[in-house]
Amino acid sequence: MTAAPGGHPEGMTHDTHTQHDRPVAVVTGASRGLGFLLARELADRGHDLVLCARSADGLEAARTSLQDRGARVVAVPADIAVAGEAERVVHAAVDRFGRLDVLVGNAGTIQVGPAAAMRPQEYAQAMDVMFWGLVHPTLAALPVLRRHGGRILAVTSVGGKLPAPHLLPYTAAKHAAVGFAEGLRVEAAREGVSVTVGVPGLMRTGSPRNALFTGDRDAEYRWFTAAGSVPLLSMDAERAARALIDAMLRGRPEVILTPAAKLATRLHGLAPATTLRLLAGVERLLPSAVDPGPEPGHTTARPPRWFDALTGLTRTAARRWNQHVDETPAP
Repeated sequence: MTAAPGGHPEGMTHDTHTQHDRPVAVVTGASRGLGFLLARELADRGHDLVLCARSADGLEAARTSLQDRGARVVAVPADIAVAGEAERVVHAAVDRFGRLDVLVGNAGTIQVGPAAAMRPQEYAQAMDVMFWGLVHPTLAALPVLRRHGGRILAVTSVGGKLPAPHLLPYTAAKHAAVGFAEGLRVEAAREGVSVTVGVPGLMRTGSPRNALFTGDRDAEYRWFTAAGSVPLLSMDAERAARALIDAMLRGRPEVILTPAAKLATRLHGLAPATTLRLLAGVERLLPSAVDPGPEPGHTTARPPRWFDALTGLTRTAARRWNQHVDETPAP
């Protein structure tokens, strides 16, 4: 974890253990995309913030923007897949503000490509970020959240409810995250802690720039970006953030976003064999080349102009929600 001069995380002052009345939220994966928008939504609703992500540069851009909205913000660069790092993030909230009321577990990564092109390290990375990256901060935060009847928002995915072709590490990790969050909801309620399982469908966050593509990288980038750009299939990320925070503050057990995601999860629950056959048919339409070695979307070949026109909403989202500031480096 990097620190500002004087040994404190960026944005932290020396008035530690200061008690105050404003609620405090920790948001992981907060430097860009949905995580940044979730933090912004909480700031607009009167929360002070502890932001966490691996990129110090990306966090600094997010911190500056959110402070301009009137929130007190601490930025803590950390890898929450490591238990000790997750504990330091939670401790930063208590040390700076004297309390913690909300934990938003949003950190994520995504690898796109056929299963045959995925190596064990892709599965390990997905589990580290999206399962252990939820478990470690949650376990660290629970003792503090119990003091104020705190709330947890676990941002999972429709990919945690049913399989999505060419996203196998992602869907495996999200299934694990859904299982953890649902089980925690059942057990934490008696301790006064509310857990909301957020299940977004496709959202226009600009994430394809930093997703990792393998196999036929250019073709995989094109289908993934196009799918996330269709207005009726995908959801505006600002609307998604508002809906997720609304659900968490109301104590809802689960919120599924987008009509397509709601329909897909219900169909899979009622007729799983049917959805598996349908998804297998979709998979046959996707690229089949196997070329191990993921690369981020922003390194793929420049698409044709018609594709730029088709995916304009996604490219606009990338510019607005810090995807260019905090780009994933090539592995």
